[in-house]
Amino acid sequence: MTTPRRTARRLVRRWWPVALAVPLGAAAGAGYAVVSHPSYAASAYVLVVPQNPGEAATATNFAQAYGRLAGQPQVLAVAAAETGHTRAELESLVHGTTSPDAPMIEVTGTGRHPQEAALTADAVARSLVAFANTSSKDTNVRLVTLAPAAAPDKPTTPSAELDVAVGGAAGLLLGALVVMTRRREEDEEPEAAVSTPEPEAPEAAAPAGGPVPPRPRGEEPPARSAAPDAPADPESAPEPAPEGGPESAGTAAEAEAGPAPTSPAPTSPAPTSPEKEKSTAGSGR
Repeated sequence: MTTPRRTARRLVRRWWPVALAVPLGAAAGAGYAVVSHPSYAASAYVLVVPQNPGEAATATNFAQAYGRLAGQPQVLAVAAAETGHTRAELESLVHGTTSPDAPMIEVTGTGRHPQEAALTADAVARSLVAFANTSSKDTNVRLVTLAPAAAPDKPTTPSAELDVAVGGAAGLLLGALVVMTRRREEDEEPEAAVSTPEPEAPEAAAPAGGPVPPRPRGEEPPARSAAPDAPADPESAPEPAPEGGPESAGTAAEAEAGPAPTSPAPTSPAPTSPEKEKSTAGSGR
């Protein structure tokens, strides 16, 4: 097998979870985009106008304040009756956005249909203008509708491109986690395969006169037995052989043992003559 083909097989064997998870994640995102209900968004714009010239900063500050009131019950109570939604539903369908350098409020409404989204945004914008203008003498600013909401052409959610991208990214993350887990298991397997060395059995006792094997810790030394050649009592030890070599040693031993006992010599039968044998044979007849 050539080296490029072997490398390709190694890469496929290692990274196949990623190659499988990314298309599955993208397919799941596309399926979610098809199954989920579409949602449309429309925006109406309200402008804060100061009563006295040269108070643009004041109008910007009031725009920030009224932008926060766009989703409050005081404003939504009037818009709920016009749109047919409850106040709790409008709280999740409408929100206001402001700009830090412009006295303008963006009121965004959402719905399952384009006309519903535009109607919701316009109703909340008109309710906000009416609520704010009741106190215009105290605030010295007035709210006017700058641009009504227009029905959108396409839904904001779901977005097929965005959902497919999110699904593919999720599959990539999941596949990478699987690859890391498999590599960790492969690294741990060789370590577990190495067996621990078994304790060596103690060696047999060395023969007499040989080296003594080492003794394990904690084991008491064996009692030293008397050598077979060593006498137990010094008095019973054999006397040293007298000088003069083996002959003198043998003479001394015979002297200590005393005279050896004499045994009677064996008697042999006396020889008989031929005449006696004949007479003996004749008497027997």
